[in-house]
Amino acid sequence: MQMTMRWFGTGYDPVTLQKIRQVPGISGVITTLYGVPPGEAWKKEELSVLKKEVEDAGLSIAGIESVGVHDSIKTAGPDRDRCIEQYIATLKVIGEADIHLVCYNFMAVFDWTRSDLAKPRLDGSTVMSYEQDSIDRIDPARMSDAMNAKAGGHLLPGWEPERMARIKELFELYRGIDEEPLFANLRYFLEAIMPVCEQYGIRMAIHPDDPAWPVFGLPRIMTGKEKLLRLIRMVDNPLNGITLCTGSLGTDPANDIPGMIHALKGRIHFAHVRNVRHNGSRDFEEAAHLSRDGSLDMYRIMKALYDTGFAGPVRPDHGRAVWGEVSMPGYGLYDRAMGISYLNGLLEAIEKSAGTCRARREMTETSS
Repeated sequence: MQMTMRWFGTGYDPVTLQKIRQVPGISGVITTLYGVPPGEAWKKEELSVLKKEVEDAGLSIAGIESVGVHDSIKTAGPDRDRCIEQYIATLKVIGEADIHLVCYNFMAVFDWTRSDLAKPRLDGSTVMSYEQDSIDRIDPARMSDAMNAKAGGHLLPGWEPERMARIKELFELYRGIDEEPLFANLRYFLEAIMPVCEQYGIRMAIHPDDPAWPVFGLPRIMTGKEKLLRLIRMVDNPLNGITLCTGSLGTDPANDIPGMIHALKGRIHFAHVRNVRHNGSRDFEEAAHLSRDGSLDMYRIMKALYDTGFAGPVRPDHGRAVWGEVSMPGYGLYDRAMGISYLNGLLEAIEKSAGTCRARREMTETSS
């Protein structure tokens, strides 16, 4: 496994590459080119500048998160094929830069949804949280304004400003689209891009929906094991795979994440490993990465990744706001650094335990 952190780029992210470089065990970052709207192709020169900046800091680009999928692709709009051609052009630029992982999502309108970006905890930290009762009282057409106000002027990762400015239009665009058309449109997209993915060895890793149920009447299709298995079976190419986001999938207590890891063996290309705490039905808050701070068993999750031979990038995600740090919601340095240190500790213990078990087995076989 390659331990990484998300970095949003100079001018966007208050956490610098130099600070990330000092976190023990980190060798790469997951990043993207901001300022390129979905439906437009990336420029080779701009990605080259970004890559050089990362490498000059002693790190590597372990993957891109994300190349936005235009709504015409998700809704089979009249501009779909043109947007797919632009996406393919971007994948060529990424492949030629020797980058071989793209994390993307196929969520309608909203990338992720929370009712509070800074819920106070007893320890004095704050976390992002979701309460269905609060969401039900929100006018979705004003959701963008509300979330941006709560963000205090900071970037909201995954919330493209140009899309949020036309939110009423987007709701109308998705009217009448349920799970089946969305799955069909996802299949059309993946079948179109797989040839260029094969040419450059680019692993496409879809991010689960967050939270793992419909929001504001919008369809959600990447919510649990059966739907993730449907995705990889409908376009059965090893490069078509999953971003295992334990926080997104973990919003639904019914999701057995270690079981999913085993069921999806070989098709998990990227892992966001974080914790959530369930407070009630469709009521959760994000937590420290430590198992006992939330509702997920982080040891079992990391062991399942190890046991299935996962060797891709891992990153912590959605940290608490601690020690007075001011940052993008969920993406401060301090708690994510603590999170990655905890995950590294779990991995070291798992690796050493596996080595001990192998040694004992070999001794037993020799003596018999």
